[in-house]
Amino acid sequence: MVPGAVGQPITVTEKRGTGSDVVRFDLNRSLTGMGHERYRAGQEILGNRPPDELARRLLATDGVEAVHIYSNVVTVHLTPGATGAGLGEIVHELFVHYDHDEQADQQAEGVTPAAD
Repeated sequence: MVPGAVGQPITVTEKRGTGSDVVRFDLNRSLTGMGHERYRAGQEILGNRPPDELARRLLATDGVEAVHIYSNVVTVHLTPGATGAGLGEIVHELFVHYDHDEQADQQAEGVTPAAD
């Protein structure tokens, strides 16, 4: 589990992108460090890291076409006509109901955890 993260909601500021099909969320914590993560509807998400779980949750809602996460910014591309209503709450509650397993992450990335 992420120490101190479970049960703590994320502070989220929602902003509309330049077009009506983009919603951006600025968070009070980084999800990816300096890495970019991109996810598309219909794509299988194999990882178990926080950005993977957030993308799964966002893409499971109606109207989400793609998700891009970079550090503490989550950009959601909506399908035509979608409003993005409720997406901020999904981001806000990521760590409230998410039990992060670091060992599963390492196995998914092909890293063998060190023996105790």
